[in-house]
Amino acid sequence: MPIARLRGTIDEQGDGWLIVGVGGVGLMALVPSSTSDGAQPGAEVSLHTHLHVREDALTLYGFSSHEELTLFELLIGVSGVGPKAALGLLSSLDYGRLATAIVSGQAQVLRGVPGIGQKTAERIVLDLRDKVVPPDDVAPAASAKGRHEDSELIAALTGLGYTQSEAAEAAARLSENGDEPLEARVRRALQFFDAPAR
Repeated sequence: MPIARLRGTIDEQGDGWLIVGVGGVGLMALVPSSTSDGAQPGAEVSLHTHLHVREDALTLYGFSSHEELTLFELLIGVSGVGPKAALGLLSSLDYGRLATAIVSGQAQVLRGVPGIGQKTAERIVLDLRDKVVPPDDVAPAASAKGRHEDSELIAALTGLGYTQSEAAEAAARLSENGDEPLEARVRRALQFFDAPAR
């Protein structure tokens, strides 16, 4: 039977894990670093959990919010993304930054996380950008508009010979000026590519 919720007292705390005492039993849960860093032994804690079952191990993952749990489960549903990588993403980027990066198509933000390569980052964005619930400060209508404009720009740039990754990065850099006509955005993107690397 899956363990959906864990509520008890923190017995021990470490980097990325908690041992929670429940009815005389200490259960270890792997958690995002933001959760373990703020934990204090003796304090009460309530975690939304995911039990990952393998032939050789049962591993419990815990999250402070249902949104974090949902995003974790979406991430491990992406080909090539295991629980360790998904937890690493939620540890390196909080829920808000990670969800915003996915919804906005900013694969380069995900590539900054150890263990996440270019292809994996692009696959996460491609698979999840329409499934992830954006944070409250990202209006759904605005993000949908941005996705349409970005997709037009990315298509235009890949048609000019740039890779999907290069095109996506340029689109993310130019997203703050999304009201520009497509032709103007393409011109600015080409200037972005011509700019010397810093």
